[in-house]
Amino acid sequence: MKKVLLLVILTTAFAFSCTREEIKTDLIDFEELVTGAEGYWNGSGGEGGFYSGNAYFVNHYNAGYDSWSGFAYSNHTDTETGDYTNQYSSIAGTGAELSENYGVYFFFGAADTLVFTVEEKIKNIALCNSTYAYKVMQNGNDFAKKFGGTDGTDPDWFKLTLTALDIDNNKLGLAEIYLADFRSENSAEDYIANSWQNIDLSIFGFIKTLVFEMSSSDTGDWGMNNPAYVCLDNIEGELIR
Repeated sequence: MKKVLLLVILTTAFAFSCTREEIKTDLIDFEELVTGAEGYWNGSGGEGGFYSGNAYFVNHYNAGYDSWSGFAYSNHTDTETGDYTNQYSSIAGTGAELSENYGVYFFFGAADTLVFTVEEKIKNIALCNSTYAYKVMQNGNDFAKKFGGTDGTDPDWFKLTLTALDIDNNKLGLAEIYLADFRSENSAEDYIANSWQNIDLSIFGFIKTLVFEMSSSDTGDWGMNNPAYVCLDNIEGELIR
């Protein structure tokens, strides 16, 4: 599996110094969270979000439509079902490093935030396509095209944009992670990511808020056509206590 394409744009120069004793390591891996009998949490209780480790993950639940957006978490393992009934599975079949729990992000036209209680330097965040998103990009469905088109030459792409903000909401920079990329003239380089990929965001320094947003080449008048999901896990960082 090829590595996903990562583009990083550093916006703000920053300086921070501290003694070695002040640095604490942090791992957000969702393993302490209870998924319940259904194997997932999607905010149906109206909580508005959840904490894991040093971070708060924003969730929006619409009881009228029994739908959600923002962040959820899951332990689902279905790598075959490529429709809406399988919103909560990673295409890898597990969390990162074969763990049970992992986060799921669903973009519904507006950016969402992951907010750190204490500012954190992110040395790694693991990302993976969901099964639903992967299968639709691979095969197409009634709403979305097969990526690459019928002959595999359409320059399709699907990406997650992460924008890092400091404690004053100043923009530190952004990272664009291509979860699928068919833009190369060499079709052998085309890919839809099917495994967990580790992304280093430490170049941004200490982050207070990480903004998630998704976009795609397959977009129409009503927004993105392919399912806008990505799974996340093992957010590893350093913070100051």
